[in-house]
Amino acid sequence: MQRWRGLTEVPEDWGRSVVTIGSFDGVHQGHQLIIGHAVDRARELGARSVVVTFDPHPSEVVRPGSHPPLLAPHHRRAELMGALGVDAVLVLPFTAEFSQLSAEEFVRQVLVDGLHARLVVEGPNFRFGHRAAGNVELLAELGGVHDFGVEVLDLRITGAAGDGAPFSSTLARRLVAEGDVVGAAEVLGRPHQVEGVVVRGAQRGRELGYPTANVETLPHTAVPADGVYAGWLTVDQERMPAAISVGTNPTFDGTERTVEAYAIDRVGLDLYGLHVAVDFLAYLRGMEKFDSIEALLDRMADDVKRARELTDGV
Repeated sequence: MQRWRGLTEVPEDWGRSVVTIGSFDGVHQGHQLIIGHAVDRARELGARSVVVTFDPHPSEVVRPGSHPPLLAPHHRRAELMGALGVDAVLVLPFTAEFSQLSAEEFVRQVLVDGLHARLVVEGPNFRFGHRAAGNVELLAELGGVHDFGVEVLDLRITGAAGDGAPFSSTLARRLVAEGDVVGAAEVLGRPHQVEGVVVRGAQRGRELGYPTANVETLPHTAVPADGVYAGWLTVDQERMPAAISVGTNPTFDGTERTVEAYAIDRVGLDLYGLHVAVDFLAYLRGMEKFDSIEALLDRMADDVKRARELTDGV
């Protein structure tokens, strides 16, 4: 799969494309449907599939300070898209100047001149151009002018998550923020993941017999609600069952919110400076302040036991 940042990186000899455009944060199950359809149609038409997305999130440029928590960074989204069979991912730098493009100019620059679109696949709520003036009806009209087709898919998927609310990035973010990582996984089609570099913390876990990887998460990461979780810690493609703590360590009067993962039954791991991923399988309990170290250790032992049981064989 090819990855491009900006239209100037698109090869000059790039042929006709089947294109889908959006933020695709989390590449959730609705996104997977639309991207998968674009991939399938590209193969049927003898064209190549391209996903177009934006960096930073458009809301941060249009309404500074409104950047939503991210379910997945761009490189993770590209990996997930590649697994769906996409031929290329184009990340467009979303600048103030770019935000001023009219819907017609956006189509001409990106879809026509840049990607030579043969077909564009979108959901019914797709908007584009300055002040989101363009919709799928206008896109189809412009497709008639510029010789590309438009297919609109119904992306309404529901399940138990969010009391039956339609799957969306907004719903997934809310579930993560509430600590409902089981619901978020239903929307995403996989456990929610955060990633970052392991940094030195207070090293209390090591002193207590539970050395943890203190993960400095990437900017704007959607971090689950404070509490203790079962999940996995992945380092260099090795996935290890883990008990995960999110919060401020109230027993020690901490103030900084951290994500710490204890790799269950692993001894002698030296992860400082390494990039790791943490996947959240299940919520175990809320964050508590204990009256004694002994009480904390008893609860930690129970947390590890439950995390081991939940991740066993998964």
